[in-house]
Amino acid sequence: MIELGLSDVVRPKILCLGAHCDDIEIGCGGTLLQLGTTLEEGELCCTIFSSNEVREKETRTALSQLGSNWTTVNIEIHQFRNSYFPYIGAEIKEAFEALKLNFKPDIVFTHYRNDLHQDHRVISDLTWNTFRDHLILEYEIPKFDGDIGQPNTYFEISTENAEKKVDCLQRCFVSQHDKHWFKPETFKALMRLRSIECNASSGFAEAFYTRKTKLSF
Repeated sequence: MIELGLSDVVRPKILCLGAHCDDIEIGCGGTLLQLGTTLEEGELCCTIFSSNEVREKETRTALSQLGSNWTTVNIEIHQFRNSYFPYIGAEIKEAFEALKLNFKPDIVFTHYRNDLHQDHRVISDLTWNTFRDHLILEYEIPKFDGDIGQPNTYFEISTENAEKKVDCLQRCFVSQHDKHWFKPETFKALMRLRSIECNASSGFAEAFYTRKTKLSF
């Protein structure tokens, strides 16, 4: 397992994109916590594309907690119609273009390109269409569709931050408690599995898909 560092990036700017409220928190919440505890300074921008009043309140609370150690946290929430993203792609594309002008990220977290949820795929495709000169890490969301794949990039999460992520999801997203899969065991199990694949000493890790990486020595 080869480790690649990003220690030369001063005050990194991180952009997180999620189709729905809780996507970012599930997909890379542990990584945001871990980065927040190791970086001296950093700017975090989170953009969610579909929400309602209840869900917006939940995700603002959750992201504020996950980004509590970051120097700056900006949260932008749109109201695009849930489950209809393929049919309103032009409108969502305009939101991406506006975002590109206002924030210049070093790293972009977005949905997995082969995610079987139609909204997730639209966000992933537009991410690659918009941010062509950036490191893009695609996160994974466990779901009924069974589309968990074979990621190639891992980020070790401390036991403390893994517990904080799971606790944040359960406390903040009360509206999701009726979903049979939205359980602490689900989120812990996936992080445990990914830790095995990258030999994480803590026993927890989040995994991502990196389509393109340019190396320099």
